Amino acid sequence: MGLPEGAEWEIAMRYEGTEVFFGRDDLIVSKTDMKGRITYANHTFLDIAGYEEEEVLGQPHNLIRHKNMPRGVFELFWEKISKEQEVFAYVVNATKSGDHYWVIAHVTPSYENGEVVGFHSTRRVPNRQTIETVIEPLYEELNQIEAQSSNRKDGVSASYARLLEVTGQKAHGYDQFVSSLMWEC
Repeated sequence: MGLPEGAEWEIAMRYEGTEVFFGRDDLIVSKTDMKGRITYANHTFLDIAGYEEEEVLGQPHNLIRHKNMPRGVFELFWEKISKEQEVFAYVVNATKSGDHYWVIAHVTPSYENGEVVGFHSTRRVPNRQTIETVIEPLYEELNQIEAQSSNRKDGVSASYARLLEVTGQKAHGYDQFVSSLMWEC
């Protein structure tokens, strides 16, 4: 089954801007409330994404979602953090100007008085070779699955299922898959 007309062009054009890089010692940090609205962004987040603090506070974190970041990966994010589990994932984000940057994200629930009140995310520089040889081909496949579906919900479900299938074959589940890639640095 082929892609819908125009989908191949969209996938081929996925990185229209320049890739932005940050230092290995830099950490991008943000916090959100339970609905994913930004409550804190450190200076590295603001510098890399190209926003002023007042532009991001109170905004949905998907403000920086790159249009070709597979939604199935975010389905996994929400499944894990809704169960109060941490998650690591490779993410391509968009800057305010339309450029992009890759991160390895570590997302955990934030607690106050023993209850989850939001989420904390710390992002680091990923291994470039891992992005090019493993993550980009996988995400391209997931994007194609999402584009082939007749509606967004089915596309996300199919992409998510494929993500679990691939990572289960390459390791013993998603967490072990990502962990194995992180140690290849």
